Amino acid sequence: MTVLGSSDFMEPVQFAGSGILDSDQHLNPDFYNWNKVYVRYCDGASFSGDAEGRAQDGSILHFRGLRIYEAVIDELMEKGLAKATQALLTGCSAGGLATLLHCDDFSARFPKEASVKCLADAGFFLNAKDISGERSFRANFDGVVQLQNVREVLYKDCLANKDPTECFYPAELIKSIHTSVFILNSAYDPSQIRNILVPGSSDPDKSWLSCKDNIKNCNSTQIQILHGFRNEMVNDLKVVQEKEDWGMFINSCFTHCQALYGISWNSPISPKLGNKTIAKAVGDWYFGRRQGVKYIDCEYPCNPTCSSLLPTPP
Repeated sequence: MTVLGSSDFMEPVQFAGSGILDSDQHLNPDFYNWNKVYVRYCDGASFSGDAEGRAQDGSILHFRGLRIYEAVIDELMEKGLAKATQALLTGCSAGGLATLLHCDDFSARFPKEASVKCLADAGFFLNAKDISGERSFRANFDGVVQLQNVREVLYKDCLANKDPTECFYPAELIKSIHTSVFILNSAYDPSQIRNILVPGSSDPDKSWLSCKDNIKNCNSTQIQILHGFRNEMVNDLKVVQEKEDWGMFINSCFTHCQALYGISWNSPISPKLGNKTIAKAVGDWYFGRRQGVKYIDCEYPCNPTCSSLLPTPP
């Protein structure tokens, strides 16, 4: 009964004219004139589930994320996508994870001479412990993996050595993906801080409540813990450093999802790394204008270009 649960309750697409989807050449110089398709999300498992389950009241629940993804891509290929010489699969948050899960499948649908790449925005979820020492968020991932039977989209080489839930995490996915990928993420993503590092269960006295709402409210002890979380992400991303045709833009801004918002994608007050906006870095990577498009920001609060971004609402 929410916008995430059924197309009956979906609101108008809020990102249709912003960021990487913008049709204004000045605001989106590299992708403004591309054909763009925005795929609505409501399956709860990053378009990877294919299962049926019986609810407590006896009704049958149908999880069809994988079939939805395949049906959408199949139809687009029939409408002309198969003739594309350039294509980019992208998504934000759960869509960022979906991008990683389906990147190689998407790429395999095109001729080898086509330039097909993937941009995962705010989807690099960490398999990290919360402040109480528990991996509480992993239980959510485990529930999704088991309930929706996502094994079909997981890499066989990972499943041979690790359990399916671990193979669902981006740190493992990026080890197996062959297609060129760009990882866009904040090292201080408020969504991950609220749900992975400091879920409500780990903070019974609510001492982190103000910090989770705005990083500027965090005390020195909390900042050190956030630095540790950031360092865990940087360590997981060492795999990207070894992949020559991959790229990344890991800033220290307190924000979640950046490619779909004009202010963060490409504006006079966008966050910058190496004196480049996200749009410029992604364009350089996609079109091969330069090698080694891999930027990792210093620790918060070192980057003054982050100050223009407002905290993401809870």
